[in-house]
Amino acid sequence: MRFGILCVSDRCSRGECEDRSGPAIAECVAPLSDENAYRLVPDEAQAIQNALIELADGFGADVIFTTGGTGFAPRDVTPEATRAVLDREAPGIAEAIRAQSMTITPRAMLSRAVSGIRGRTLIVNLPGSPKAVRESIAVVLPVLEHAVELLGGDTQSCGGNYGK
Repeated sequence: MRFGILCVSDRCSRGECEDRSGPAIAECVAPLSDENAYRLVPDEAQAIQNALIELADGFGADVIFTTGGTGFAPRDVTPEATRAVLDREAPGIAEAIRAQSMTITPRAMLSRAVSGIRGRTLIVNLPGSPKAVRESIAVVLPVLEHAVELLGGDTQSCGGNYGK
């Protein structure tokens, strides 16, 4: 699988601090990864949209994980920027991450993260901390390969049987 990793952070993009969440994503997906592409952008909708489009359409990522910009702060615009480039939403993924995260911290209910599909690319917004990134990816990993197969047109294994 090819992964796009997009860190959304004003401070990291200005060089004021080091991105630790992007590397955490790369570490989590390493066993599944053929190739990764990493981008770092400020909390600006157009920059986020451009990076998502480039990772999906240009790089050809099967999955893009974003980190950061999903909270309540005025500059947290990752969900809106993500929605702007999606063809279809996949709300179950963000709901599952929030549900699992709620067992760890009540602050999870403040997440506005979204997930969806652009062409044949799955895009998943993750929180900004490395710890939360690892916890969130652990929720998605069990279904990731199947999701990518379905997006690639392999529908032989589907048919509504969720037990497999």
